[in-house]
Amino acid sequence: MATTPITTAAQGGVPLGGLARRLVADGLIPEDKIRAAQAKVQKSGGSLVSHLVEEKLVTPAKIALSACHAFGAPLIDVGAVDLDPEIVRLVGEKLMREHRVLPLFKRGKRLYLGMSDPTNLAGLDAIKFATNLTTEAIVVEDDKLLRLIESAASATQTSSIQVDDADLENIDITEGGEGPEVDIATAADAEDAPIVRFVNKIMLDAINQGASDIHFEPYEKIYRIRYRKDGELKIVATPPVQMGGRLAARVKVMSRLDLAERRIPQDGRIKLNLSKTKAIDFRVSTCPTLFGEKICARILDPSSAQLGIDALGYEPEQKDAYMKALQQPQGMILVTGPTGSGKTVSLYTGLNILNTEDINISTAEDPAEINLPGVNQVNVNPRVGLTFAAALKAFLRQDPDVIMVGEIRDLDTAEIALKAAQTGHMVLSTLHTNDAPQTIVRLMNMGVPAYNLASTLTLIIAQRLARGLCKICKKPVEIPKRELIKEGFTEADIADPSFKPMKAVGCDQCDHGYKGRTGVYQVMPFSEEMGRIIMEGGNAIQIAEQAKKEGINDLRRSALKKVMDGKIDLLQANACTVGD
Repeated sequence: MATTPITTAAQGGVPLGGLARRLVADGLIPEDKIRAAQAKVQKSGGSLVSHLVEEKLVTPAKIALSACHAFGAPLIDVGAVDLDPEIVRLVGEKLMREHRVLPLFKRGKRLYLGMSDPTNLAGLDAIKFATNLTTEAIVVEDDKLLRLIESAASATQTSSIQVDDADLENIDITEGGEGPEVDIATAADAEDAPIVRFVNKIMLDAINQGASDIHFEPYEKIYRIRYRKDGELKIVATPPVQMGGRLAARVKVMSRLDLAERRIPQDGRIKLNLSKTKAIDFRVSTCPTLFGEKICARILDPSSAQLGIDALGYEPEQKDAYMKALQQPQGMILVTGPTGSGKTVSLYTGLNILNTEDINISTAEDPAEINLPGVNQVNVNPRVGLTFAAALKAFLRQDPDVIMVGEIRDLDTAEIALKAAQTGHMVLSTLHTNDAPQTIVRLMNMGVPAYNLASTLTLIIAQRLARGLCKICKKPVEIPKRELIKEGFTEADIADPSFKPMKAVGCDQCDHGYKGRTGVYQVMPFSEEMGRIIMEGGNAIQIAEQAKKEGINDLRRSALKKVMDGKIDLLQANACTVGD
Protein backbone atom coordinates (compact mmCIF):
# COMPACT_ATOMS: atom_id res chain seq x y z
CA MET A 1 0.00 0.00 0.00
CA ALA A 2 1.33 3.42 -0.91
CA THR A 3 2.02 5.62 2.09
CA THR A 4 1.66 9.37 2.44
CA PRO A 5 4.65 11.47 3.63
CA ILE A 6 4.00 12.72 7.13
CA THR A 7 4.96 16.24 8.11
CA THR A 8 7.02 16.48 11.27
CA ALA A 9 6.94 19.16 13.92
CA ALA A 10 10.30 20.40 12.69
CA GLN A 11 8.73 21.03 9.28
CA GLY A 12 6.26 23.43 10.83
CA GLY A 13 3.29 21.12 11.48
CA VAL A 14 1.65 20.05 14.72
CA PRO A 15 2.85 16.52 15.65
CA LEU A 16 0.33 13.83 14.84
CA GLY A 17 -0.78 11.42 17.57
CA GLY A 18 0.09 7.75 17.34
CA LEU A 19 -3.20 6.58 15.89
CA ALA A 20 -3.52 9.58 13.57
CA ARG A 21 0.01 8.95 12.24
CA ARG A 22 -0.87 5.31 11.58
CA LEU A 23 -4.09 6.18 9.71
CA VAL A 24 -2.12 8.50 7.40
CA ALA A 25 0.63 5.94 6.92
CA ASP A 26 -1.97 3.31 5.96
CA GLY A 27 -3.43 5.67 3.37
CA LEU A 28 -6.83 5.78 5.05
CA ILE A 29 -7.02 9.57 5.25
CA PRO A 30 -4.96 12.49 3.82
CA GLU A 31 -2.67 14.28 6.26
CA ASP A 32 -4.38 17.65 5.86
CA LYS A 33 -7.76 16.17 6.83
CA ILE A 34 -6.41 14.34 9.86
CA ARG A 35 -4.67 17.53 11.03
CA ALA A 36 -7.88 19.53 10.63
CA ALA A 37 -9.78 16.86 12.55
CA GLN A 38 -7.14 16.74 15.28
CA ALA A 39 -7.22 20.53 15.68
CA LYS A 40 -11.02 20.54 15.92
CA VAL A 41 -10.99 17.76 18.52
CA GLN A 42 -8.33 19.54 20.61
CA LYS A 43 -10.60 22.59 20.79
CA SER A 44 -13.77 20.68 21.59
CA GLY A 45 -12.14 18.10 23.87
CA GLY A 46 -13.82 15.16 22.13
CA SER A 47 -12.51 11.90 20.74
CA LEU A 48 -10.56 11.87 17.47
CA VAL A 49 -11.89 8.44 16.52
CA SER A 50 -15.48 9.52 17.18
CA HIS A 51 -14.99 12.65 15.11
CA LEU A 52 -13.58 10.65 12.19
CA VAL A 53 -16.51 8.23 12.35
CA GLU A 54 -19.19 10.92 12.73
CA GLU A 55 -17.78 12.90 9.81
CA LYS A 56 -17.51 9.66 7.78
CA LEU A 57 -13.83 10.32 7.09
CA VAL A 58 -12.84 6.73 8.00
CA THR A 59 -15.06 3.73 8.77
CA PRO A 60 -14.99 2.29 12.32
CA ALA A 61 -13.87 -1.10 11.01
CA LYS A 62 -10.84 0.35 9.19
CA ILE A 63 -9.83 2.42 12.21
CA ALA A 64 -10.04 -0.66 14.46
CA LEU A 65 -8.00 -2.81 12.06
CA SER A 66 -5.33 -0.12 11.67
CA ALA A 67 -5.07 0.36 15.46
CA CYS A 68 -4.81 -3.39 15.94
CA HIS A 69 -1.89 -3.68 13.50
CA ALA A 70 -0.16 -0.55 14.76
CA PHE A 71 -0.17 -1.22 18.48
CA GLY A 72 -0.38 -5.01 18.69
CA ALA A 73 -3.63 -4.90 20.67
CA PRO A 74 -6.16 -7.71 20.08
CA LEU A 75 -9.27 -6.89 18.01
CA ILE A 76 -12.68 -8.40 18.84
CA ASP A 77 -16.32 -8.02 17.83
CA VAL A 78 -17.65 -6.39 20.98
CA GLY A 79 -21.25 -7.24 20.00
CA ALA A 80 -20.49 -10.93 20.67
CA VAL A 81 -19.34 -10.33 24.27
CA ASP A 82 -21.71 -10.93 27.20
CA LEU A 83 -20.98 -8.13 29.65
CA ASP A 84 -20.73 -8.95 33.35
CA PRO A 85 -22.89 -6.41 35.23
CA GLU A 86 -20.62 -6.66 38.28
CA ILE A 87 -17.58 -5.57 36.23
CA VAL A 88 -19.56 -2.78 34.55
CA ARG A 89 -20.63 -1.55 37.98
CA LEU A 90 -17.01 -1.75 39.15
CA VAL A 91 -15.95 0.85 36.58
CA GLY A 92 -19.13 2.92 36.70
CA GLU A 93 -21.05 5.05 34.25
CA LYS A 94 -18.98 8.22 34.74
CA LEU A 95 -15.62 6.64 33.85
CA MET A 96 -17.09 4.72 30.90
CA ARG A 97 -18.55 7.84 29.33
CA GLU A 98 -15.65 10.15 30.19
CA HIS A 99 -12.91 7.91 28.75
CA ARG A 100 -15.02 6.07 26.18
CA VAL A 101 -14.14 2.62 27.44
CA LEU A 102 -16.15 -0.51 28.15
CA PRO A 103 -15.08 -3.11 30.74
CA LEU A 104 -15.28 -6.46 28.92
CA PHE A 105 -13.98 -9.09 31.34
CA LYS A 106 -11.62 -9.65 34.24
CA ARG A 107 -8.91 -12.28 34.63
CA GLY A 108 -7.42 -12.32 38.11
CA LYS A 109 -6.09 -8.81 38.76
CA ARG A 110 -6.20 -7.78 35.10
CA LEU A 111 -9.16 -5.84 33.65
CA TYR A 112 -9.64 -5.86 29.88
CA LEU A 113 -11.18 -2.69 28.44
CA GLY A 114 -12.80 -2.25 25.05
CA MET A 115 -11.45 0.91 23.38
CA SER A 116 -11.56 2.30 19.87
CA ASP A 117 -8.28 4.19 20.52
CA PRO A 118 -5.72 2.05 22.40
CA THR A 119 -3.42 5.09 22.74
CA ASN A 120 -5.87 6.54 25.27
CA LEU A 121 -3.44 6.06 28.16
CA ALA A 122 -5.29 8.58 30.34
CA GLY A 123 -8.38 6.34 30.28
CA LEU A 124 -6.36 3.21 31.09
CA ASP A 125 -4.63 4.95 34.01
CA ALA A 126 -7.85 6.46 35.40
CA ILE A 127 -9.60 3.09 35.52
CA LYS A 128 -6.48 1.41 36.89
CA PHE A 129 -6.47 3.93 39.74
CA ALA A 130 -10.24 3.61 40.37
CA THR A 131 -10.36 -0.20 40.38
CA ASN A 132 -6.86 -1.04 41.66
CA LEU A 133 -6.55 -3.48 38.74
CA THR A 134 -4.04 -3.70 35.90
CA THR A 135 -5.77 -2.48 32.75
CA GLU A 136 -5.25 -3.71 29.20
CA ALA A 137 -6.78 -2.37 25.98
CA ILE A 138 -8.72 -4.44 23.45
CA VAL A 139 -9.56 -2.73 20.17
CA VAL A 140 -13.25 -2.54 19.20
CA GLU A 141 -15.18 -0.64 16.54
CA ASP A 142 -16.18 2.83 17.72
CA ASP A 143 -19.86 2.75 16.68
CA LYS A 144 -20.48 -0.58 18.44
CA LEU A 145 -18.53 0.65 21.46
CA LEU A 146 -20.71 3.74 21.83
CA ARG A 147 -23.96 1.76 21.65
CA LEU A 148 -22.83 -0.71 24.28
CA ILE A 149 -21.54 2.03 26.60
CA GLU A 150 -24.98 3.69 26.43
CA SER A 151 -26.71 0.36 27.09
CA ALA A 152 -24.41 -0.54 29.98
CA ALA A 153 -24.72 2.96 31.48
CA SER A 154 -28.53 2.78 31.32
CA ALA A 155 -28.52 -0.58 33.08
CA THR A 156 -26.17 0.82 35.73
CA GLN A 157 -28.51 3.77 36.33
CA THR A 158 -31.59 1.56 36.64
CA SER A 159 -29.84 -0.95 38.88
CA SER A 160 -29.86 1.43 41.82
CA ILE A 161 -32.56 0.51 44.29
CA GLN A 162 -32.90 4.14 45.37
CA VAL A 163 -35.62 5.77 43.25
CA ASP A 164 -36.36 9.42 43.86
CA ASP A 165 -39.97 9.53 42.66
CA ALA A 166 -42.02 9.63 45.87
CA ASP A 167 -45.20 8.80 43.94
CA LEU A 168 -43.84 5.38 43.07
CA GLU A 169 -44.81 4.19 46.55
CA ASN A 170 -48.44 5.18 46.03
CA ILE A 171 -49.37 3.52 42.74
CA ASP A 172 -52.84 1.99 42.91
CA ILE A 173 -52.35 -1.77 42.62
CA THR A 174 -55.22 -4.23 42.78
CA GLU A 175 -53.70 -7.44 44.04
CA GLY A 176 -54.89 -10.57 42.28
CA GLY A 177 -57.27 -12.95 44.01
CA GLU A 178 -57.58 -14.06 47.60
CA GLY A 179 -54.04 -14.95 48.54
CA PRO A 180 -52.94 -17.25 51.37
CA GLU A 181 -51.93 -16.13 54.80
CA VAL A 182 -48.27 -15.09 54.75
CA ASP A 183 -45.52 -14.73 57.27
CA ILE A 184 -45.70 -11.19 58.68
CA ALA A 185 -41.91 -10.68 58.78
CA THR A 186 -41.47 -11.82 55.18
CA ALA A 187 -44.34 -9.66 53.97
CA ALA A 188 -42.93 -6.65 55.83
CA ASP A 189 -39.55 -7.21 54.18
CA ALA A 190 -41.27 -7.22 50.77
CA GLU A 191 -43.05 -3.97 51.66
CA ASP A 192 -39.73 -2.16 52.26
CA ALA A 193 -40.16 1.27 50.65
CA PRO A 194 -37.08 1.18 48.33
CA ILE A 195 -38.11 -2.27 47.06
CA VAL A 196 -41.69 -1.08 46.47
CA ARG A 197 -40.49 1.97 44.52
CA PHE A 198 -38.02 -0.05 42.48
CA VAL A 199 -40.51 -2.75 41.42
CA ASN A 200 -43.16 -0.12 40.62
CA LYS A 201 -40.64 1.77 38.49
CA ILE A 202 -39.64 -1.39 36.63
CA MET A 203 -43.30 -2.05 35.82
CA LEU A 204 -44.06 1.53 34.77
CA ASP A 205 -40.94 1.72 32.59
CA ALA A 206 -41.93 -1.55 30.91
CA ILE A 207 -45.37 -0.14 30.08
CA ASN A 208 -43.93 3.16 28.83
CA GLN A 209 -41.39 1.38 26.63
CA GLY A 210 -44.00 -0.93 25.10
CA ALA A 211 -42.51 -4.13 26.53
CA SER A 212 -44.55 -7.33 26.45
CA ASP A 213 -42.80 -9.21 29.30
CA ILE A 214 -40.63 -8.54 32.35
CA HIS A 215 -38.16 -11.21 33.49
CA PHE A 216 -36.73 -11.20 37.03
CA GLU A 217 -33.82 -13.68 36.90
CA PRO A 218 -31.54 -14.82 39.75
CA TYR A 219 -28.12 -16.34 39.08
CA GLU A 220 -25.20 -17.31 41.28
CA LYS A 221 -23.30 -14.01 41.01
CA ILE A 222 -25.71 -11.65 39.29
CA TYR A 223 -29.38 -10.75 39.29
CA ARG A 224 -30.77 -9.31 36.10
CA ILE A 225 -34.06 -7.83 34.95
CA ARG A 226 -34.92 -7.96 31.26
CA TYR A 227 -37.72 -6.56 29.10
CA ARG A 228 -39.00 -8.26 25.97
CA LYS A 229 -39.63 -5.46 23.51
CA ASP A 230 -40.55 -6.06 19.87
CA GLY A 231 -39.70 -9.72 20.42
CA GLU A 232 -36.14 -9.04 21.69
CA LEU A 233 -34.98 -9.52 25.29
CA LYS A 234 -32.75 -6.79 26.70
CA ILE A 235 -31.21 -6.23 30.13
CA VAL A 236 -32.59 -3.10 31.80
CA ALA A 237 -31.31 -3.50 35.35
CA THR A 238 -28.81 -5.53 37.35
CA PRO A 239 -29.60 -4.97 41.04
CA PRO A 240 -27.33 -6.56 43.65
CA VAL A 241 -27.79 -10.32 43.78
CA GLN A 242 -28.57 -10.06 47.51
CA MET A 243 -31.79 -8.18 46.63
CA GLY A 244 -33.17 -11.07 44.55
CA GLY A 245 -35.20 -12.66 47.33
CA ARG A 246 -36.79 -9.35 48.35
CA LEU A 247 -37.65 -8.46 44.76
CA ALA A 248 -39.29 -11.87 44.24
CA ALA A 249 -41.18 -11.50 47.52
CA ARG A 250 -42.49 -8.07 46.50
CA VAL A 251 -43.83 -9.31 43.18
CA LYS A 252 -45.41 -12.33 44.92
CA VAL A 253 -47.07 -10.07 47.48
CA MET A 254 -48.50 -7.94 44.67
CA SER A 255 -49.78 -11.11 42.96
CA ARG A 256 -51.17 -12.59 46.20
CA LEU A 257 -49.03 -15.70 45.87
CA ASP A 258 -47.77 -17.88 48.72
CA LEU A 259 -44.53 -16.30 49.95
CA ALA A 260 -43.53 -19.37 51.94
CA GLU A 261 -43.78 -21.69 48.91
CA ARG A 262 -40.60 -21.54 46.82
CA ARG A 263 -40.42 -25.17 45.64
CA ILE A 264 -43.18 -25.25 43.01
CA PRO A 265 -44.32 -22.86 40.25
CA GLN A 266 -47.15 -20.44 41.03
CA ASP A 267 -49.39 -18.26 38.88
CA GLY A 268 -50.94 -14.93 39.83
CA ARG A 269 -52.17 -11.65 38.49
CA ILE A 270 -51.65 -7.93 39.18
CA LYS A 271 -53.82 -5.03 38.06
CA LEU A 272 -51.97 -1.71 37.95
CA ASN A 273 -54.39 1.22 37.80
CA LEU A 274 -52.66 4.06 35.96
CA SER A 275 -55.71 6.35 36.03
CA LYS A 276 -59.47 6.23 36.43
CA THR A 277 -59.83 5.02 32.85
CA LYS A 278 -56.57 3.15 32.24
CA ALA A 279 -55.46 -0.09 33.87
CA ILE A 280 -52.83 -2.62 32.89
CA ASP A 281 -52.90 -6.28 33.94
CA PHE A 282 -49.81 -8.40 34.57
CA ARG A 283 -49.97 -12.20 34.37
CA VAL A 284 -47.31 -13.40 36.80
CA SER A 285 -45.59 -16.79 36.76
CA THR A 286 -42.93 -17.98 39.21
CA CYS A 287 -40.54 -20.89 38.67
CA PRO A 288 -37.96 -22.26 41.15
CA THR A 289 -34.39 -22.25 39.78
CA LEU A 290 -30.99 -23.16 41.25
CA PHE A 291 -30.44 -19.70 42.75
CA GLY A 292 -33.95 -18.49 43.57
CA GLU A 293 -37.30 -17.91 41.96
CA LYS A 294 -37.41 -16.68 38.37
CA ILE A 295 -40.46 -14.51 37.76
CA CYS A 296 -41.98 -13.62 34.42
CA ALA A 297 -44.67 -10.93 34.26
CA ARG A 298 -46.60 -10.78 30.98
CA ILE A 299 -48.05 -7.31 30.34
CA LEU A 300 -51.68 -7.53 29.22
CA ASP A 301 -52.82 -4.23 27.76
CA PRO A 302 -56.58 -4.24 27.00
CA SER A 303 -56.05 -1.46 24.47
CA SER A 304 -54.26 -3.96 22.19
CA ALA A 305 -57.65 -5.50 21.42
CA GLN A 306 -58.97 -2.06 20.48
CA LEU A 307 -56.31 -1.42 17.84
CA GLY A 308 -58.59 -2.51 15.01
CA ILE A 309 -57.85 -4.95 12.25
CA ASP A 310 -56.14 -2.29 10.11
CA ALA A 311 -53.31 -1.97 12.67
CA LEU A 312 -52.37 -5.66 12.60
CA GLY A 313 -50.65 -5.76 9.21
CA TYR A 314 -53.12 -7.77 7.13
CA GLU A 315 -52.94 -7.30 3.37
CA PRO A 316 -56.24 -5.96 1.92
CA GLU A 317 -57.34 -9.35 0.53
CA GLN A 318 -56.41 -11.06 3.83
CA LYS A 319 -58.41 -8.54 5.84
CA ASP A 320 -61.43 -9.02 3.54
CA ALA A 321 -61.25 -12.81 3.99
CA TYR A 322 -61.14 -12.49 7.80
CA MET A 323 -64.01 -9.99 7.89
CA LYS A 324 -66.11 -12.17 5.59
CA ALA A 325 -65.55 -15.20 7.84
CA LEU A 326 -66.51 -13.20 10.96
CA GLN A 327 -69.80 -12.25 9.32
CA GLN A 328 -70.84 -15.89 8.86
CA PRO A 329 -73.59 -17.07 11.26
CA GLN A 330 -71.73 -20.32 11.99
CA GLY A 331 -68.48 -22.14 11.30
CA MET A 332 -64.99 -22.31 12.76
CA ILE A 333 -62.10 -19.85 12.50
CA LEU A 334 -58.70 -21.12 13.63
CA VAL A 335 -55.58 -19.01 14.30
CA THR A 336 -52.27 -20.89 14.37
CA GLY A 337 -48.65 -20.12 15.05
CA PRO A 338 -45.95 -20.51 17.71
CA THR A 339 -46.07 -18.94 21.16
CA GLY A 340 -45.66 -15.17 20.94
CA SER A 341 -46.82 -14.86 17.33
CA GLY A 342 -49.79 -12.61 18.14
CA LYS A 343 -52.59 -15.20 17.97
CA THR A 344 -54.37 -13.77 21.01
CA VAL A 345 -54.47 -10.24 19.57
CA SER A 346 -55.88 -11.55 16.27
CA LEU A 347 -58.61 -13.47 18.11
CA TYR A 348 -59.49 -10.60 20.44
CA THR A 349 -59.64 -8.20 17.50
CA GLY A 350 -62.19 -10.51 15.88
CA LEU A 351 -64.16 -10.77 19.14
CA ASN A 352 -64.12 -7.00 19.49
CA ILE A 353 -65.64 -6.67 16.01
CA LEU A 354 -68.38 -9.17 16.93
CA ASN A 355 -68.97 -7.69 20.39
CA THR A 356 -72.32 -5.91 20.06
CA GLU A 357 -75.31 -5.84 22.39
CA ASP A 358 -77.28 -8.36 20.31
CA ILE A 359 -74.52 -11.02 20.35
CA ASN A 360 -73.83 -13.41 23.25
CA ILE A 361 -70.10 -14.19 23.38
CA SER A 362 -68.44 -16.67 25.77
CA THR A 363 -64.74 -17.53 25.99
CA ALA A 364 -62.80 -20.30 27.73
CA GLU A 365 -59.16 -19.32 28.26
CA ASP A 366 -56.08 -20.43 30.17
CA PRO A 367 -56.00 -17.78 31.50
CA ALA A 368 -58.07 -14.85 30.19
CA GLU A 369 -55.38 -12.39 29.13
CA ILE A 370 -57.42 -9.30 28.23
CA ASN A 371 -60.65 -8.22 29.87
CA LEU A 372 -63.31 -7.40 27.28
CA PRO A 373 -66.48 -5.78 28.67
CA GLY A 374 -69.52 -7.47 27.15
CA VAL A 375 -67.76 -10.82 26.75
CA ASN A 376 -68.33 -13.67 29.24
CA GLN A 377 -64.81 -14.91 29.98
CA VAL A 378 -64.01 -18.10 31.89
CA ASN A 379 -60.63 -19.21 33.19
CA VAL A 380 -60.23 -22.97 32.82
CA ASN A 381 -59.02 -24.81 35.91
CA PRO A 382 -58.22 -28.49 35.25
CA ARG A 383 -57.51 -29.11 38.96
CA VAL A 384 -61.22 -28.71 39.76
CA GLY A 385 -62.45 -30.27 36.53
CA LEU A 386 -63.08 -27.04 34.61
CA THR A 387 -61.36 -28.02 31.36
CA PHE A 388 -61.84 -26.49 27.93
CA ALA A 389 -64.25 -29.32 27.10
CA ALA A 390 -66.26 -28.81 30.31
CA ALA A 391 -66.47 -25.05 29.72
CA LEU A 392 -67.65 -25.64 26.13
CA LYS A 393 -70.41 -27.98 27.30
CA ALA A 394 -71.56 -25.32 29.76
CA PHE A 395 -71.50 -22.60 27.07
CA LEU A 396 -73.81 -24.64 24.83
CA ARG A 397 -76.44 -24.42 27.58
CA GLN A 398 -75.98 -20.64 27.86
CA ASP A 399 -77.61 -19.63 24.54
CA PRO A 400 -74.33 -18.54 22.87
CA ASP A 401 -73.86 -16.93 19.48
CA VAL A 402 -70.05 -16.85 19.48
CA ILE A 403 -67.69 -19.14 21.39
CA MET A 404 -63.94 -18.68 21.74
CA VAL A 405 -61.75 -21.55 22.97
CA GLY A 406 -58.26 -20.50 24.03
CA GLU A 407 -56.65 -23.59 22.50
CA ILE A 408 -57.74 -26.94 21.06
CA ARG A 409 -55.47 -29.38 22.86
CA ASP A 410 -57.26 -32.73 22.65
CA LEU A 411 -59.90 -34.68 20.74
CA ASP A 412 -62.63 -34.06 23.31
CA THR A 413 -62.28 -30.27 23.01
CA ALA A 414 -62.01 -30.46 19.22
CA GLU A 415 -65.17 -32.55 18.85
CA ILE A 416 -67.29 -30.32 21.08
CA ALA A 417 -66.00 -27.18 19.29
CA LEU A 418 -66.83 -28.70 15.89
CA LYS A 419 -70.30 -29.75 17.03
CA ALA A 420 -70.91 -26.22 18.31
CA ALA A 421 -69.85 -24.84 14.91
CA GLN A 422 -72.16 -27.30 13.15
CA THR A 423 -75.18 -26.33 15.25
CA GLY A 424 -75.39 -22.64 14.43
CA HIS A 425 -72.54 -21.10 16.42
CA MET A 426 -69.42 -19.21 15.38
CA VAL A 427 -66.37 -20.80 17.05
CA LEU A 428 -62.90 -19.24 17.24
CA SER A 429 -59.83 -21.03 18.58
CA THR A 430 -56.06 -21.53 18.26
CA LEU A 431 -53.63 -24.35 17.56
CA HIS A 432 -49.84 -24.60 17.48
CA THR A 433 -48.95 -25.52 13.90
CA ASN A 434 -46.46 -24.16 11.36
CA ASP A 435 -48.93 -23.09 8.69
CA ALA A 436 -52.61 -23.26 7.67
CA PRO A 437 -52.57 -26.56 5.70
CA GLN A 438 -50.81 -28.38 8.54
CA THR A 439 -53.62 -27.31 10.89
CA ILE A 440 -56.07 -29.56 9.07
CA VAL A 441 -53.69 -32.53 9.26
CA ARG A 442 -53.09 -31.87 12.98
CA LEU A 443 -56.84 -32.05 13.70
CA MET A 444 -57.16 -35.26 11.69
CA ASN A 445 -54.21 -36.74 13.60
CA MET A 446 -56.06 -35.93 16.83
CA GLY A 447 -58.86 -38.16 15.58
CA VAL A 448 -61.29 -35.61 14.13
CA PRO A 449 -63.15 -37.20 11.17
CA ALA A 450 -62.41 -35.62 7.79
CA TYR A 451 -66.12 -35.13 7.03
CA ASN A 452 -66.53 -33.01 10.18
CA LEU A 453 -63.70 -30.73 9.11
CA ALA A 454 -64.96 -30.50 5.53
CA SER A 455 -68.38 -29.33 6.68
CA THR A 456 -67.28 -27.01 9.48
CA LEU A 457 -64.02 -25.13 8.82
CA THR A 458 -64.47 -21.58 7.54
CA LEU A 459 -61.05 -19.94 7.76
CA ILE A 460 -57.53 -20.72 8.99
CA ILE A 461 -55.01 -17.97 9.78
CA ALA A 462 -51.33 -18.81 10.25
CA GLN A 463 -49.21 -15.95 11.51
CA ARG A 464 -45.83 -14.71 12.66
CA LEU A 465 -44.54 -11.40 14.01
CA ALA A 466 -41.63 -9.61 12.31
CA ARG A 467 -39.72 -6.56 13.56
CA GLY A 468 -40.72 -3.56 11.47
CA LEU A 469 -38.20 -1.14 9.98
CA CYS A 470 -37.98 2.34 11.49
CA LYS A 471 -39.84 4.72 9.18
CA ILE A 472 -37.43 7.56 10.00
CA CYS A 473 -34.04 6.03 9.19
CA LYS A 474 -34.63 3.07 6.87
CA LYS A 475 -32.81 3.31 3.55
CA PRO A 476 -33.07 1.55 0.18
CA VAL A 477 -30.69 -1.36 -0.32
CA GLU A 478 -29.28 -2.75 -3.54
CA ILE A 479 -29.43 -6.56 -3.65
CA PRO A 480 -28.07 -8.54 -6.61
CA LYS A 481 -30.81 -10.00 -8.80
CA ARG A 482 -29.55 -13.56 -8.39
CA GLU A 483 -29.81 -13.21 -4.60
CA LEU A 484 -33.36 -11.89 -4.87
CA ILE A 485 -34.36 -14.85 -7.04
CA LYS A 486 -32.69 -17.20 -4.56
CA GLU A 487 -34.74 -15.67 -1.72
CA GLY A 488 -37.98 -16.36 -3.58
CA PHE A 489 -38.74 -13.17 -5.50
CA THR A 490 -39.97 -13.56 -9.08
CA GLU A 491 -38.89 -11.69 -12.20
CA ALA A 492 -42.23 -9.86 -12.09
CA ASP A 493 -41.55 -8.78 -8.47
CA ILE A 494 -38.16 -7.33 -9.35
CA ALA A 495 -39.55 -5.52 -12.41
CA ASP A 496 -42.41 -4.00 -10.39
CA PRO A 497 -41.89 -0.18 -10.03
CA SER A 498 -43.09 -0.37 -6.42
CA PHE A 499 -40.35 -2.88 -5.53
CA LYS A 500 -38.29 -1.08 -2.89
CA PRO A 501 -36.45 -3.33 -0.40
CA MET A 502 -35.08 -1.40 2.57
CA LYS A 503 -32.40 -1.96 5.18
CA ALA A 504 -32.17 -1.14 8.87
CA VAL A 505 -29.91 1.82 9.71
CA GLY A 506 -30.50 3.04 13.26
CA CYS A 507 -31.32 6.39 14.82
CA ASP A 508 -32.25 7.82 18.22
CA GLN A 509 -35.92 6.96 17.61
CA CYS A 510 -35.47 3.21 17.14
CA ASP A 511 -33.55 0.11 18.18
CA HIS A 512 -30.77 -0.45 15.63
CA GLY A 513 -33.11 0.36 12.75
CA TYR A 514 -36.19 -1.50 13.99
CA LYS A 515 -39.30 -0.16 15.67
CA GLY A 516 -42.48 -2.06 16.50
CA ARG A 517 -43.66 -5.31 14.97
CA THR A 518 -45.97 -6.22 12.13
CA GLY A 519 -47.89 -9.39 11.40
CA VAL A 520 -47.05 -11.78 8.58
CA TYR A 521 -50.11 -13.87 7.68
CA GLN A 522 -51.37 -16.79 5.65
CA VAL A 523 -55.15 -16.35 5.54
CA MET A 524 -56.71 -19.47 4.00
CA PRO A 525 -60.49 -19.66 3.45
CA PHE A 526 -61.47 -23.34 3.47
CA SER A 527 -62.84 -24.13 0.02
CA GLU A 528 -64.94 -27.02 -1.32
CA GLU A 529 -61.92 -28.31 -3.25
CA MET A 530 -59.86 -28.44 -0.05
CA GLY A 531 -62.71 -30.38 1.55
CA ARG A 532 -62.62 -32.85 -1.33
CA ILE A 533 -58.85 -33.30 -0.88
CA ILE A 534 -59.11 -34.21 2.81
CA MET A 535 -62.11 -36.47 2.18
CA GLU A 536 -59.91 -38.39 -0.26
CA GLY A 537 -57.14 -38.70 2.33
CA GLY A 538 -54.98 -35.85 1.03
CA ASN A 539 -52.06 -34.42 3.00
CA ALA A 540 -50.83 -30.94 3.92
CA ILE A 541 -48.71 -30.64 0.75
CA GLN A 542 -51.74 -31.23 -1.48
CA ILE A 543 -53.79 -28.69 0.50
CA ALA A 544 -50.95 -26.15 0.22
CA GLU A 545 -50.81 -26.68 -3.56
CA GLN A 546 -54.56 -26.12 -3.80
CA ALA A 547 -54.26 -22.94 -1.71
CA LYS A 548 -51.59 -21.69 -4.11
CA LYS A 549 -53.89 -22.39 -7.07
CA GLU A 550 -56.57 -20.31 -5.34
CA GLY A 551 -54.18 -17.36 -5.05
CA ILE A 552 -53.53 -17.68 -1.31
CA ASN A 553 -50.06 -16.51 -0.25
CA ASP A 554 -48.14 -18.75 2.12
CA LEU A 555 -46.20 -17.24 5.02
CA ARG A 556 -42.99 -16.92 3.01
CA ARG A 557 -44.69 -15.12 0.17
CA SER A 558 -46.49 -12.79 2.60
CA ALA A 559 -43.15 -11.95 4.25
CA LEU A 560 -41.56 -11.20 0.86
CA LYS A 561 -44.51 -8.95 0.02
CA LYS A 562 -43.74 -6.90 3.13
CA VAL A 563 -40.08 -6.72 2.04
CA MET A 564 -41.21 -5.43 -1.36
CA ASP A 565 -43.29 -2.76 0.38
CA GLY A 566 -40.32 -1.67 2.53
CA LYS A 567 -42.02 -2.61 5.83
CA ILE A 568 -39.50 -5.27 6.90
CA ASP A 569 -36.08 -6.33 5.65
CA LEU A 570 -34.95 -9.70 4.30
CA LEU A 571 -33.31 -10.55 7.63
CA GLN A 572 -36.67 -10.33 9.40
CA ALA A 573 -38.47 -12.13 6.58
CA ASN A 574 -36.05 -15.04 6.97
CA ALA A 575 -36.28 -14.97 10.76
CA CYS A 576 -40.07 -15.19 10.91
CA THR A 577 -40.56 -17.74 8.12
CA VAL A 578 -37.58 -20.04 8.69
CA GLY A 579 -38.57 -23.59 7.88
CA ASP A 580 -41.94 -22.55 6.41
